[in-house]
Amino acid sequence: MAGDRTPNSALADVITESGATYYALAREIRSVAAEAGHRLSTGPSAVAYWVAGGTPSGQTPFYIAEALTRRTKRRVTVAEIGLGCEVGGAMETDPLAVIADLGRSVMQRRRDFLGAAFTSAAVGLPLTYSHEAVAATLRAAETGASVGPTEVTTVRQLTETFRSADERLGGGHGLTTVTAYLTDTVAPMLTARFLSATVRSEAFGAAAQLACLVGWKHHDLGREGAAQRYYLLGYQLACEADPNGHAAWMMRALTHQALDLGHPGSCPELAEAALGRAVGKVDRQTEALLLVTCARAYGAGGQSARAARALLAAEDAVTDTRDPVTAYAAASGPVAATVASHMGKTLTAMKDHIAAERHYRRSLAGRTPGTYQLKHGLTMANLGRSVAGQYRHEEAVGLWARSLDFMGGVVSDRNRQAVREIQAAAARYRKRGVAGAASLNQRATELLNNQA
Repeated sequence: MAGDRTPNSALADVITESGATYYALAREIRSVAAEAGHRLSTGPSAVAYWVAGGTPSGQTPFYIAEALTRRTKRRVTVAEIGLGCEVGGAMETDPLAVIADLGRSVMQRRRDFLGAAFTSAAVGLPLTYSHEAVAATLRAAETGASVGPTEVTTVRQLTETFRSADERLGGGHGLTTVTAYLTDTVAPMLTARFLSATVRSEAFGAAAQLACLVGWKHHDLGREGAAQRYYLLGYQLACEADPNGHAAWMMRALTHQALDLGHPGSCPELAEAALGRAVGKVDRQTEALLLVTCARAYGAGGQSARAARALLAAEDAVTDTRDPVTAYAAASGPVAATVASHMGKTLTAMKDHIAAERHYRRSLAGRTPGTYQLKHGLTMANLGRSVAGQYRHEEAVGLWARSLDFMGGVVSDRNRQAVREIQAAAARYRKRGVAGAASLNQRATELLNNQA
């Protein structure tokens, strides 16, 4: 009965601290849930119900905690606000157990995991992570089986096969297959006796790349909490392989996810730490990719001068091709094209649409459309936005129409979001009588209906 409920003073206190109205908090909760792929109808009355002692269902307590974390600019846990016990607050000391747990959650399609919220507090976990205890745990788990270079090469080859398919078909293609391979084949390999320290490092590096790929697949599907867990797992595995360059690369993945979701808070610090680890220990092109990540983080945080300096440094580094690119960086595709794409995103955030257009065009020229179908379509859509930002509306309509050519048959939430944005822009342009807008709106609508 309602009269039997005890008011949740802990929740009320943190809401007061945040300064948010019930309406504003409800909106933030809906936003957090949407990032996890859940559509909630939370309103102010629901917040009032919880403060009065009502219990939110499912993953909602975690969405509330994350919403309050963003409002208070500090970490708020579900335990602190009287809505349960905290889970996943730090990286576990046994990555192999994490692989098993995450794999089980994916294979069983557990809604609490697949709908988990991205947590801004977790973005900075690598900054305080010490992998010595994890390394000891992993070495203690080594068994009598032996693994050599052949097995590691097989993992790398299959990972690249999965990655290539994603570029054509989207992250939703083959997710359970890739997860099962990591869980059932690669994880047991990491408990083996390795023929040398080099082979051990290579094995953990290959596993880190595969974990990163699984994280990317979840990110592409809009399952941001699950993606973040796999990225953190990939970071732990990378620390065993190479605590400098490869670990920095996984910090880059965590940074880009946070930037893509519009949460730049910890990003400059994490991007700087990643660059600091890698400088002088990786090739210059990999440095360029880390530099442009710093630039994006600065740009998103309003630090335009620092962003400009990082962009210039990235442009300089990417032209140095004397050394081969690291395997994990090469897996993202042609380096110059990737750097150019992120330069475009940085400049878009800084409202420099003319320069952004130049870099988006350079990125498109550097990638083969058939091989990089997903990236090509999304970059073309970004180019359309930069052109629209210069009031060249008919040209933008044409670019968006071309981007839709690459978006059919792709299982990707990022893809769907881009199509929705094109549909909305086309609807506005149609009302203004912009040539081609009506046809573009119809195409985007049909594509969304086919993807439903």
